[in-house]
Amino acid sequence: MMEQRPVILVTNDDDITAPGIHALVEAVKPLGKVVVVAPDRPQSGKGHAITLGVPLRLDQVDLFGDIEAYQCSGTPVDCVKLARDKILHGPPDLCVSGINHGANHSINVIYSGTMSAAMEAAIEGIPSVGFSLLDYRFDADFSLAGQVARNLSRYLLEKPLPYGTLLNVNVPIIPAAAVKGIRLCRQANAKWVEEFDERTDPQGKKYYWLTGEFENLDEGEDTDVWALEHGYVSVVPVRFDLTHYELKQQIAKDWPF
Repeated sequence: MMEQRPVILVTNDDDITAPGIHALVEAVKPLGKVVVVAPDRPQSGKGHAITLGVPLRLDQVDLFGDIEAYQCSGTPVDCVKLARDKILHGPPDLCVSGINHGANHSINVIYSGTMSAAMEAAIEGIPSVGFSLLDYRFDADFSLAGQVARNLSRYLLEKPLPYGTLLNVNVPIIPAAAVKGIRLCRQANAKWVEEFDERTDPQGKKYYWLTGEFENLDEGEDTDVWALEHGYVSVVPVRFDLTHYELKQQIAKDWPF
């Protein structure tokens, strides 16, 4: 009897035509049966948003050769939900999200549609991982990120993570020969220092563009930011349980209830 190949769901937040998702499909298709469900337009920064109050559209597309693929009018999280319910009719063996154009290290994981898609899969008990390359260019070289994605996806298929967890993987922009290795990290304590650039349209009405600079507040050498700055691929285990257990214990001890 022929052994059934694992089913791998591929998604992203940069949209189904982005070079990064095509690189990811090429990376993981030797590992199993690949199905692609991704947004029909860029959805960066949408976080864990879902679509309410308006219908969702799901259209099959021919963008990946003989690989089954669909574009969705909703968010990255919508894509994962629809894929599980209406296309796969059950959970896949693995969900990979990306490869994102740009970093998703440190605080970016909160805003990232790439990571939220992977997190939604993890909520459903599906082994999942988000991949990002620290290069925003449309013509970025995804060859190294693709190698990393294939190797780590193979590991996840062989040894799935515990329920409630997933991986956040970031790849630096350096030649493959210069990479020092893969480093298991914690999320850096960092934030965006933001401002809104105020402008006036031709009708005299004000409008705003969000601008800002990334500020790393963390001097630790065990963080994802440090690893990426020093030539490593960073891997951060992530969980969606946001409970602060130590604070819970402290409040239980010190507060009168």
